[in-house]
Order: sequence, then C-alpha cells, then structure tokens
Amino acid sequence: MRGRLSPLAGLVCRGCAPAMRNTTPPAPTRQIRLASAFAGHRATNFSAFFFDNHRWSPIPQYATAPATAVAQPARGHSVDALYSTPAATSVRAFKQVESLSLRKLAKVYVQLAKSNLTVLVVLTALPGVALFPFPTAVPMLLYTALGTALCSASANAFNQIQEVPYDAQMARTRNRPLVRRAISPLHATGFAVATGIAGPAILWTMVNPATAILGAGNIALYAGAYTYLKRKSILNTWVGSVVGGIPPLMGWTACGGALLPSSAQSFELVLPSFMSTLSALPTDAAIAENPLAPLALFLFLYSWQFPHFNGLSHLVRESYAQAGFRMLAVLDPHKNATVAFRHALLLVPATSILMPLSGLTTWAFALTSLVPHAICIDAAYKFWRHGGEKHARKVFQHSLWYLPVLMGLMMFHKRGMDWSSWLGFTSEEEQTGAEASTEKVEPVAA
Repeated sequence: MRGRLSPLAGLVCRGCAPAMRNTTPPAPTRQIRLASAFAGHRATNFSAFFFDNHRWSPIPQYATAPATAVAQPARGHSVDALYSTPAATSVRAFKQVESLSLRKLAKVYVQLAKSNLTVLVVLTALPGVALFPFPTAVPMLLYTALGTALCSASANAFNQIQEVPYDAQMARTRNRPLVRRAISPLHATGFAVATGIAGPAILWTMVNPATAILGAGNIALYAGAYTYLKRKSILNTWVGSVVGGIPPLMGWTACGGALLPSSAQSFELVLPSFMSTLSALPTDAAIAENPLAPLALFLFLYSWQFPHFNGLSHLVRESYAQAGFRMLAVLDPHKNATVAFRHALLLVPATSILMPLSGLTTWAFALTSLVPHAICIDAAYKFWRHGGEKHARKVFQHSLWYLPVLMGLMMFHKRGMDWSSWLGFTSEEEQTGAEASTEKVEPVAA
C-alpha cells in the first residue's frame, strides 16, 4: 500500500477512512526492504498470477492518493506493484490472436512437420531407390516420397506436442506453433494422427507392406522412444540415429529389395578384380537379395548422424541443459566428441568397403570417397583433441556437404551404370556391334 492505515481504520466508516491514512510516503530504502521481504518470505506460486487475481486488484475508488509511477526494485514485487493503476494492466496492451487463414494454416502445418527435416528424410530415402539394381517406375518413386514425407511429418508433430513446455524454454524452439499458441494442441494432434495414418496407408496400398511397416515403426521410434528418452537417458542419440538410418531401407524395400537373407547363397561378396577368381559378376537379382546392401545403406546414415548431431548439440548445449534434456554434450562434452570421432572413422568401412563389397557400387567408389572421408575425419579428430565450439561448428558444417557428396558418388559409381553412353562417349560402331550381337541371340519364331 502507498500509505499505512491505522489499526482503527476498520472500525470507522468509509468517509472517515481516508483522513486516518498516513500520507507520509515510505522511504526508498523501506520500500526496497519491504519488496525483498515479500520476495523472500512468500514463495512464488505461478498459478496465483492467474487464479488469485483479487490479490492484485487496483486501488479502491475511495482512495485519494494519486497514482504515480514508482521505480520497481530489481527483484520481487514492490508494495506499489500490488496496487497498480488499471491502465497498467489493461487488456488492450496484449496482442489479439489472429484467425488463421488457409495460407497461415498451411504455414503452421509446414512448421509442425519440420519441413527442413522432412525434406532431408525424403532425400535420404533416395539412395535406396537409386542404388537398386533394377529400374524403378516414376509413380512408385513419387508414392514412396509422399508416404515417407507424411510419416516424417507425423513423427515431428507428435514430438512437438509432447515438448511444448521444454520448447518454450529454449530460444531456438521458442517460436514453434504450439509454443506461441498459433494452433491448439487438439488441432495439432489431429494433424499428427491424419498424417500418421495417411503415410503408412499410401505406402501399404501403393508401394508394399514392408515399406509401410518401416514407416509406421519410424513414427513410433521417433515420437515414442526418442522423445521419451531425451529427458531420461543419453541413449536417445543412439535411438535417434536408428530413426535416421531407416529411410534408405524404405527406399530399398519400395523397389522390392530384401532386408533379410533368404538362404546362405544370398551373401555374395564382390571382391576387387585383382583379388577375385570369379569370371562372372553377380546378377542384379542376386544383389537385390543380398542383405549386405541394405546393411551398408543403414550403417551409412546411422553413423553419419553422430558427427552431425554431436557437433550441433555441442553448440546448443546450454539450451538443452536449460530444458532438462539429457544430451551427451551436456553431461560429458569430451565423450560427445569421442563418439563423433569414432563414427567418423566407422563411416570409412561402412561406405568405402561394404558398399562395393555388396555390389552396390564399383570399387572405384572406395578411392574417390577417401577425400571427403579424410576431411571429415580431420575435423572430428580436432574436435576430439581440442574441443570447443570452433571445432564443433567445423564438424557440423562438414557433415552438411558430406552427405550429398557421398550420395552423389554412390550414384556415379553404381555398378552397371554406363555413363559413357549417357554422355555420348561411345562410338557408333560399338553401338551398332552391340545391337547386332543382340539381334543374333534373339530366338527365331517357328
């Protein structure tokens, strides 16, 4: 209160009460002392600001003391703050929530789906399609991309629904739709459920059941296990890496490839020419049934997640700590760098050796891929050796171009791909001879 009332103020009428008010203003030191005492002895209850509004009512109308602005103390509430003028807490000071038009609603849906991450997931499914030995029809490719995008959108939306209180505490996620209340949780849940049903349904009906099961399982892993473990255990990073390794498997199975061996003969190793005694290479059907091919695709994306995410998490570890996420960069930064360096090394055998060995690429890929490997390993080693945000940023930046470069090299060195004919380097005599030999072996109709 601005003035102190006499103990007899409650026994007199309202007309006489103002005359009994002590009009001597409290000293600034006294005001600060009262404010600190109020902040120190009374526990702050967050809900009281919303449910106990009578405690923050303005000065009664019969008070004659003018309402003047008083400097607030640095901590707690001053006595004057309890009896502020109605103009200071006017509803007009708050921005009204705008109604969502179709364009704004579409933008909210794009943010719920984490469009950048969804595009990356769809792109990582392409190696499984591009490296498959048999050609794929365009409609099949489009249905695979659409179903994968819907599954990713559903998983990201479910993730945001569960992490609203934690996203509100981090600066980089504070502008998400549910945090700023651009959309209701019920509406967001409807979007997540609709995309979570539509994605696997399209994959099941238009592609095949195996791809649909992988898509539905990825939604459960990301929205369930990964989101839950983020506040429980550092294992969330390993679970998230499994989620990142599944999209290329979806592209492989969408083309009809097998994930598990059908027999012992399915394991066929394609050795370099100077080490192989076989005169014939494995057929395309044998490569499609070889389980080493999807294993190589999975390990490529699985191991790539660690340098990429561990470098990024080191840069934003303060935000993760503020939100209570149990990330390795928060609990043990050196181990975080060690894991990133370890998987940067594992990418070499997982790609440069296992992919040519499984028949996906030629052995020339093992040589051309050494250059990007060496650059990323050098950055990961410096991050492990010295630590610091400078080296963590280098690891993260290198991981951004490393992924598309390796994918491009895989497609360029795909086994059976004749780039000379595509680029027009083959002579007309060779093409004519190939056509003549083809006509020779054609059966003659009786």
